[in-house]
Amino acid sequence: MKTHDQVVAIAKATLEIEAQSITALIQNVNQDFTQAVTEIFKSKGRVIITGVGKSAIIAQKITATFNSTGTPAVFMHAADAVHGDLGIIQQSDIIICISKSGNTPEVKVLIPLLKNAGNKLIAMVGNVDSYLAKEADYIINCTVEKEACPNNLAPTSSTTAQLAMGDALAVCLLECRDFKSEDFAKFHPGGALGKRLYLKAGDLATQNQKPQVKKTDTVRNVLIEISSKRIGAAAVIENNTIIGIITDGDIRRMMEKYENINELKASDIMSHQPKTIDAEELAVNAINIMQQKNISQIIVTKQNNFFGFIHLHDLLKEGII
Repeated sequence: MKTHDQVVAIAKATLEIEAQSITALIQNVNQDFTQAVTEIFKSKGRVIITGVGKSAIIAQKITATFNSTGTPAVFMHAADAVHGDLGIIQQSDIIICISKSGNTPEVKVLIPLLKNAGNKLIAMVGNVDSYLAKEADYIINCTVEKEACPNNLAPTSSTTAQLAMGDALAVCLLECRDFKSEDFAKFHPGGALGKRLYLKAGDLATQNQKPQVKKTDTVRNVLIEISSKRIGAAAVIENNTIIGIITDGDIRRMMEKYENINELKASDIMSHQPKTIDAEELAVNAINIMQQKNISQIIVTKQNNFFGFIHLHDLLKEGII
């Protein structure tokens, strides 16, 4: 077993080698790279991404990144392709084949079949003199000086380079498509990130009860309303207009300030000009207001009328904090 210091040194050396490998890729962003981006952007079909071994795993990740950023893509394992999966490919599709050596048996069997079909072939390859590179229409050079593995065998720097180049392609295409955060949300509706981009304040407010009182209500009625609706606050409403808010904090301050609370009304203890958010605003904006004002609930309005409440717990439950 290695010592703590030895483990730290190995980890740092690995990261340094891989960082240098990625930095070296910058000089490989050339005419072939831009033409590959152009071909994909103009294509009416999909991008079929293939590879074998560790490169196949990278191909799956790039496929997922493409799909989530507006470029339709399908993963096809190079070994499975010659056993029926070639049927995935349509005439207008573009192929990206990922391989470090560019000379693996599976690739050598697959490439002639792809060429016969007439699809454009992009090689993401670590050997520009390989069979794959020579047969490709465009070469994306992912050559690395060495693997991070001390034996220079296990795919480490090479797969990192492939992954980085895949991200570079995806981001270029994203920019070409003028892909907005709203578009991103369409493809990520179930995750916390997607919710930050599409979930509206009104969506959360409808999940809660709507505690509200009149300015003439007694303190007892205010306490009952706040306690029964479980938001920790109540809006004070007059002629459908929000004129104030009473929170748990206002109740505590009332108890400290007044000896006799029996004669008090809601208007005596409410806070004026409460913070609000429109129902059509993104719920994530409510977080910013709550943090700035150090509050745990906020009134939601619709067409300037009282619509409901959002509590900090609602945002936590949705996972967008």
